[in-house]
Amino acid sequence: MNTGHSMFSRRSALGTLGLGLAALAVSNCAAWAAPAPAAPRPNILFAIADDWGWPHASSYGDSVVKTPTFDQIGRNGVRFNHAYVASPSCTPSRNTLLTGQHFWRLGPGANLWSTLPAEFQTFTNLLEAQGYAVGAYRKVWGPGTDREPAAAGKTYLSFAEFLEQKPAGEPFCFMFGATDPHRPYRQGSGIKSGMNPANVIVPPMLPDTAKVRSDICDYYFEVERFDREVGEQLTLLKERGELDNTIVIMTGDNGWPFPRGKSNLYDLGTRVPLAVQWGTKVKSAGRTIDDFVSFTDFAPTLLTVAGVEVPTVMTGRSFLNLLESSKSGRIDPARDHVLTGKERHTVAQTDTTGGTPMRAIRTHDYLYIRNFEPDRWPSGAPELGFKDIDGGPTKSELLALRDDPVGKVAFELSTAKRPADELYDLASDPQQMVNVAAEPKYAKTLADLRGRLMSELKETGDPRAQGQGEVFDAYPYLTPVKKPRAKALAE
Repeated sequence: MNTGHSMFSRRSALGTLGLGLAALAVSNCAAWAAPAPAAPRPNILFAIADDWGWPHASSYGDSVVKTPTFDQIGRNGVRFNHAYVASPSCTPSRNTLLTGQHFWRLGPGANLWSTLPAEFQTFTNLLEAQGYAVGAYRKVWGPGTDREPAAAGKTYLSFAEFLEQKPAGEPFCFMFGATDPHRPYRQGSGIKSGMNPANVIVPPMLPDTAKVRSDICDYYFEVERFDREVGEQLTLLKERGELDNTIVIMTGDNGWPFPRGKSNLYDLGTRVPLAVQWGTKVKSAGRTIDDFVSFTDFAPTLLTVAGVEVPTVMTGRSFLNLLESSKSGRIDPARDHVLTGKERHTVAQTDTTGGTPMRAIRTHDYLYIRNFEPDRWPSGAPELGFKDIDGGPTKSELLALRDDPVGKVAFELSTAKRPADELYDLASDPQQMVNVAAEPKYAKTLADLRGRLMSELKETGDPRAQGQGEVFDAYPYLTPVKKPRAKALAE
């Protein structure tokens, strides 16, 4: 009995062992035959404000405006101190974001109120072709005449609607384009919300008056509304369990809509807030980065993180290495400068339908601007009311005080014609108000920066650098040009 039991147990054990070895062999074969499942492709939420400029976020040190969502994204990821649009005008700025190319390469897309020819691929269209669900909300592209398929993807009524309608399990790219803080503003809204105008820092190139301070508060009011909306979108992602696998980008499309800001190549026109988070993929969360990042860099970066090949025509460079680094400050030695530029913003000259063509190179130490048509009015002709400056209380104050001893300086800085060369020493003049291009001690710096700028413009096929810039003046302006009002100068 015992012997029989032992023999049964042994056969059972051998049989069990044989089955186990067979199962192990099958398991090992399966392990060698099938690669490990690939990590899910990341989602993308790109939140872009309309006319939100640097440094108007609380994490940049502004004590009046409150931007808890932007600050949180920076704490969970990285915050950039030197992010710049390629052009300080809505349409070309957004075109460079979508295509990853300098605006001067985009034909009519270099101007406001234009179109983006179908030959220029956008990263959103490329992602959609590779299986991404792509959507947009409010102002993502334009103003101008969009194309088919839309440059930024199909539009939805909300981010929530997009999330409900997109196919389950499909990675997505959603572009949220706010209309805040674009003018006009509801006057007094900022102060009524509790802001103290006495704490507002008025840049020295603007008149420091009660009206200007209130106007800045109204701008802040809309910045805060944009910040709240982005926060609501992050909450939706968190509730769905998708936040950690979503790369979130929050920025603005150009500088603030004040004189010498938007439509200018000074920092108040081209420098923008930028914060990026992406779960644990961003190393050493809470870092601040001083490397230069351009709007042309977004497309190659997002294609890279999505595993999509970056077209060779893109002039921007992926900054994924900055996200994956654990360092702060200056990280990539190659990111030591950025190029910006502008063609036509509005039709604002009396003798041409062209704009005020200019290009610039910005380093940590200097800003050099080349004005290709110095005889044109940089903010628009006086007879037309300086149309390249957005209307509002600050513009009204600037014009009203143009004969005042103090106001005259601010008026001329914003409206007067400018020489072919502008050079600003940022160590002594961070606000870029004193042009030192004509000073002998800066001659070598001027020549070096001019040479670097023109060399890069030629290498990237800029018609302005090739003596063919008139092509930009000939592109149609796709909105009716308003006739000047009799009281234009008194606005």
